[in-house]
Amino acid sequence: MSPLRILVVDDHPLFRGGVTALLSSVPDTEVVGAAGDGDAAVREAVLTRPDVILMDLDLPGTSGLEATRRIAKASPESAVLVLSMLDDDESVLAAMRAGARGYVLKGAGQEELLAAIRAVATGGAVFGAAVAGRMLAALDRPGPAAPQFPELTDREAQVLSLMAEGRDNRAIATELGVSAKTVANHVSHVLTKLQARDRVEAVLRVRDAQRP
Repeated sequence: MSPLRILVVDDHPLFRGGVTALLSSVPDTEVVGAAGDGDAAVREAVLTRPDVILMDLDLPGTSGLEATRRIAKASPESAVLVLSMLDDDESVLAAMRAGARGYVLKGAGQEELLAAIRAVATGGAVFGAAVAGRMLAALDRPGPAAPQFPELTDREAQVLSLMAEGRDNRAIATELGVSAKTVANHVSHVLTKLQARDRVEAVLRVRDAQRP
């Protein structure tokens, strides 16, 4: 299997170099480019068409958020994984709305980062452990998803709730005792009914619906 092609975007040369060295030492990842600002990130993304882009948000000139928006349009096949020091909820939500597929803090360990890269590369939505705890706490309010989304069946509402917990199709299938193919069908129906472009947008709909 071909290694995952990664673009590393960060304005600090030492951090950028460290991440590059780490990924270069892992057999299933390959760094195909690096950038120190938002404009360069967009150019490199269009030029190299990487599988995953590690994106810092605090960049000089064009911000990481704006670069993510541009990349989502110019190179939609590339999954943006935010790697940032910012750990507030608004930064996380803004990144997801801009088109990021995941959000991990810079203090994450090597295995957590690599797992996140592999997950977003295969279409998953990932929150790092520190971020996920707060996001799930915000979602952990009484009441099923169905009342907020009456167009969903009970089973689809279950699937949506498990998606909001960050579970992939295989984990959802195990939880519900059905096949992964059945879960994939439910996910497709959920996205269609909510008019969401992907799992991330569907999860954001849950978060917005449960705000007081």
